[in-house]
Amino acid sequence: MEQNQVSPSALERRIDIAVSLADIEKEVDARLKRMARTVKMPGFRPGKVPMKIVAQTHGGQARGEAVGAAVEKAFGDTVREQNLRVAGYPSIEPKDGAAEGTLAFSAVFEVYPEVVVGELAGQQIERPALAVGDAEVDKTLDVLRKQRTSFAAADRAAAEGDRVAIDFTGRKDGEVFEGGEAQDFPFVIGAGAMLKDFEAAVTGLKAGEGKTFDLTFPDDYHATELAGKTVQFEITVKQVEGPVLPEIDADFARSLGVADGDVAKLREEVKGNLEREVKRRIQAKVKEQVMNALIAVTPIEVPKALVQAESQQLADNARRDLEMRGMKTKDIPVDPSWFAEQAERRVRLGLIMAELVKANELQAKPEQIRALVEEMAQSYEDPSELVRWYYAQPERLAQAEAVVIEDNVVAWVSEKAQATDKDVTFDELMGNAG
Repeated sequence: MEQNQVSPSALERRIDIAVSLADIEKEVDARLKRMARTVKMPGFRPGKVPMKIVAQTHGGQARGEAVGAAVEKAFGDTVREQNLRVAGYPSIEPKDGAAEGTLAFSAVFEVYPEVVVGELAGQQIERPALAVGDAEVDKTLDVLRKQRTSFAAADRAAAEGDRVAIDFTGRKDGEVFEGGEAQDFPFVIGAGAMLKDFEAAVTGLKAGEGKTFDLTFPDDYHATELAGKTVQFEITVKQVEGPVLPEIDADFARSLGVADGDVAKLREEVKGNLEREVKRRIQAKVKEQVMNALIAVTPIEVPKALVQAESQQLADNARRDLEMRGMKTKDIPVDPSWFAEQAERRVRLGLIMAELVKANELQAKPEQIRALVEEMAQSYEDPSELVRWYYAQPERLAQAEAVVIEDNVVAWVSEKAQATDKDVTFDELMGNAG
């Protein structure tokens, strides 16, 4: 075997390989002999087919396999000798100009980049700070009450939050348009089911009252034949119902899973769930800043092969997700190129984090994995069942291990960078700030 190496780019390598024809012929002969022991052919008992016929029938297959194995071995020997870390799979191409008695090939491939994590001391990490108290519990209970809103008849003008039932007829150029007529049609004012101008026209009317008004549909309205058009509506309010929120009492507590109806216990459970959610969101925001900091201080070129493989994986995941939602992916082609930017970032961070974990011994410890699984289980009715589920399969536990490793990296980077705490409101952290 002979090889020489040149470097056309930072990560790309080309190795020229020459394999001995004599060695290939020996391997072809060995493969044919092995095939002859089991090959079946009409007119012959298994294992009794003459070698000449076996060679005529399976010689091409044996030769192709022998050449492939020889090239693979030569390539593997070369990269091991030169201590190269191959990223992805090599592209093998025949090469002209082989010496007598040899076959020549060129292997083109990429190697992993050298990763040196940069100085983190100048990077700013801002940690959101929020203590969950009674105000946050009250706000969450209010949300839960609104989710369980009922409605009762109200002898008054319709207002925001009320549920109304109306008859309406819409005309475009004097003619009723498709979908422009309904009876006893219910909707909640302010819920966004109807256009704001339509809701505004209903607001202030009592049951039995009606009006006629013009309405102009938005330019981007989903029904293209109505987009940007002005129509005339006639409406009659049939019923007005006001919202009734449940009291925070034993029945309310039981509806949320507190079997004995203890309101204090309900508040305690809500607070515990909120604390876990707040912790999760704070960790997510800090993690994003840490990952951005690592990318900023560690400029590296990433192997295209790894990015392509990650893009394909993301596309496959998206395709499976669509299929689980009942969509036919053959009607919705999913192109891996859509995920190229996301894939490049994931590969880059994976390379940086792998180096960081190895260099600073940030691997996940068994007790850390156990603590994480038990913490995740706290929001379940039977926490021990979820713990058993995770520990039943190594693949599931590996997911928890990956999370712990990320947490270890985040903690390590936060210590090295300029990390400061910043008080935030509940709405800011939850993304509810207007």
